[in-house]
Amino acid sequence: MPKTTNPVAKRSGASTNIILTAIVLVVAVAVIGGVMYFGGGGTQQNDSDRVASSVLNPEGSNKVLDAGPDAPTLVEFADYQCPGCHSYYNTVNTKIEEEYEGRINFVVRNFPLDMHPLAEPAARAAEAAAMQGEFTAMYHKLFDNYSSWAVREGQGVSDDKQRATEQFTTFAEQIGLDVEKFRQDMNSDQVGQRIQQDRQDGAEAGVGGTPTYFLNGEQIQFDKGSSPAEQLREKLDGALAK
Repeated sequence: MPKTTNPVAKRSGASTNIILTAIVLVVAVAVIGGVMYFGGGGTQQNDSDRVASSVLNPEGSNKVLDAGPDAPTLVEFADYQCPGCHSYYNTVNTKIEEEYEGRINFVVRNFPLDMHPLAEPAARAAEAAAMQGEFTAMYHKLFDNYSSWAVREGQGVSDDKQRATEQFTTFAEQIGLDVEKFRQDMNSDQVGQRIQQDRQDGAEAGVGGTPTYFLNGEQIQFDKGSSPAEQLREKLDGALAK
């Protein structure tokens, strides 16, 4: 009798081959994917997320703390009329200033938001004071006396520019500035350009709101697990330990 082939066995062998081939392909993809995920790809992505110091901390940036070029650098993009910035100033910034003086650089950049009508005038006051070497003093005056110019009676942000300007002039007098020069500098193109440059640098760094912090070029994302001050301390201590 002529030799015959079992059609059922033939179909079964073909199906098995297809299944085995599919399994091999899946495993290969998984292995390759794992190499890309756990290998150099992850590090390269982190490096690409780091913002250059020339963007975050260009020469001439206003420093609240200055520990030298080798110290970790914390940069905040702030809006002086932002309630969130005021809250973080009280609960985070002042503590960091006290605890890390002489150990880190703390740079403050301007990022006034359109929703806060007095944010740019306040930034102008800070920059005008900086032109007389008193940025830090004005920075503290603006936030320590926030309720005197930034909010209206009751609640909500103020749009009373005249009241705010009078307060800024009072602050200038209190910290010993040349008040006439302060007024001129507040309204100068030089100060306006400085604020615009800060805005552009912030936008390039991916800043979308305030306050936004960067530590050594990496944006800090706060979570709800613990207080922002505690989270920032942990990150600063880690940077100092390197």
